[in-house]
Amino acid sequence: MSTTQSERLRGLLEPLVAAKDLDLEEIDLSRAGRRGVLRVVVDSEEGVELDTCAELSRAISEKLDESDVMGEDEYVLEVSSPGADRPLSEHRHYVRAIGRLARLTLNDGGELVARILEVDDEGLGVEVPGVKGRKPTARRVAFQEIAKARVELEFNRKDKKEEEA
Repeated sequence: MSTTQSERLRGLLEPLVAAKDLDLEEIDLSRAGRRGVLRVVVDSEEGVELDTCAELSRAISEKLDESDVMGEDEYVLEVSSPGADRPLSEHRHYVRAIGRLARLTLNDGGELVARILEVDDEGLGVEVPGVKGRKPTARRVAFQEIAKARVELEFNRKDKKEEEA
């Protein structure tokens, strides 16, 4: 996708996304055969419900039909949330992942799987799970040390609602 088209799409879509109290995380335009595929990824502090994605998809579709930003070619529009194992690349992503287990790939080549406990402007406070009966250990990781980060899927993780009950 050209920079100009990307900027035009972002300018067109951001107000629609913001009107739903969501963050525009990603816009990706690719080809699938003769058609284009426009993927719009949105998120919020509380996550995104399927009904909200459907409403936003209708609003985006109407706005795109009114404009010439997609040209005359056929395209498929997909509006979704980032998914459970989302990459963490922005400060707000880390804040939303507090309490979650994350896989951090460090700039020195190391890797760390730890639960994010706190986030500030400089980095993360994490808890590294204990292995073979050892207690978990606290650790500080600066953002500048992190090359990549991704939320890990946990199938036996207690939901916040369960913990409060």
